[in-house]
Amino acid sequence: MENRSAPAPVEIPDVVAQRTPFRKRVPVAQTFRAFRHRNFRLFVFGQIVSLVGTWMQSVAQSWLVYHLSHSELLLGMTWFCSQIPVFALGALGGVASDRYSRHRIVVFTQTLSMLQAFAMAALTLSGRIQISHILALAVMLGAINAFDMPARQSLIVQMSGKEDLLNAISLNSAIFNAARVIGPGIAGLLVAYLGEGICFLLNGVSFLAVIGALLAMRLPATVRRLHDSPWSHLMEGFRYAWAHTEVRALLAVMAALTIAGMPTLVLMPFFADDIFHRGSQGLGFLMGAMGVGAVIGTLVLAGRTHIAGLPKVIVSSAMTMGASFIVFAWSPSFYLSLGMMPFIGFSVMRQMAAANTLIQSLIPDHYRGRIMALYAMTVVGLGPFGSLAAGGLAHAYGARATTFAGGLMAILAAAVFAKIDLKIQR
Repeated sequence: MENRSAPAPVEIPDVVAQRTPFRKRVPVAQTFRAFRHRNFRLFVFGQIVSLVGTWMQSVAQSWLVYHLSHSELLLGMTWFCSQIPVFALGALGGVASDRYSRHRIVVFTQTLSMLQAFAMAALTLSGRIQISHILALAVMLGAINAFDMPARQSLIVQMSGKEDLLNAISLNSAIFNAARVIGPGIAGLLVAYLGEGICFLLNGVSFLAVIGALLAMRLPATVRRLHDSPWSHLMEGFRYAWAHTEVRALLAVMAALTIAGMPTLVLMPFFADDIFHRGSQGLGFLMGAMGVGAVIGTLVLAGRTHIAGLPKVIVSSAMTMGASFIVFAWSPSFYLSLGMMPFIGFSVMRQMAAANTLIQSLIPDHYRGRIMALYAMTVVGLGPFGSLAAGGLAHAYGARATTFAGGLMAILAAAVFAKIDLKIQR
């Protein structure tokens, strides 16, 4: 039985935190060192193609909801439906990830996500799409992601090894955001000239790349502990997260920052069209600019070879994010808002990659799926509450005031986290 007393300070294994002689300049090979692993290279190839399609669908879906309803509340409701299953089912997804093959789970969930995209495309291209269809399919995608996210996050360490975990997570985040640059820009043009349905169709096709890459991997067989019941396995994961101060603090700050960031993300179509009158192309430019900053931030983080300074990265990134939200909230022009988006992307993804790396470095592998499920529940699963609140508050008080409040919350969360003494060595 695990000792419930306060845990000793956590020391990171040398394979994760070892220093290198680099001081001022990090070679390109060091920044991309995780690519020496064949499985990780395959994963990256599939992700590049699939994530561009995912971002195309995300932008097209937001625009479609806005086009059909012109309602800030329904924009928030759509985000709520797509993410609440991650909160409700995420813990079960973590248990599955620790009890069964993570690789097979990801192949299965990616296949289901492809079918969901094709269903969106069929309804939209046939002209039968309704808000109720969008909400129902959003719930379906959220349920899929509840099992996909913990398994996919836990799979990274199997593809890269612990010695390259920080680099692999940072590069994965950079790829995610490179797709954020490309996908929204393409979606803005396609929506303007061909409609939303083609974005959903192309997203469905893009899943073939990641499914093919996953099937081509050669991963070592893993032995799963199955002698205890799923319920006790689930509760053991919750107890572990609560008993370890570092894990608990990281999950708490990411939960607060997720809620703080939702107004800007959810209300982006409203800013693009009703406030700045730039339509779907303006939305694509805003999202793309955010992706540019995110790529830069995560590539800079990829050059690090030790994790001791990552808590400070989280604090500074959260402060920058909050300040950027405040400027964006009261910006009088589209171009100033566009200029703030790279700062938002830079800070958001640096804090997420830093927190992800710290958590994965702190936990043993047999807890990895369950703890990464809790991480997914904080950075995605709590989003529905933030998005629903953002839609309701914007409806009552306006989009600018709601976004401003999110910025203040981010700064407060960073200040509280900075006061916590995390015993993270090297």
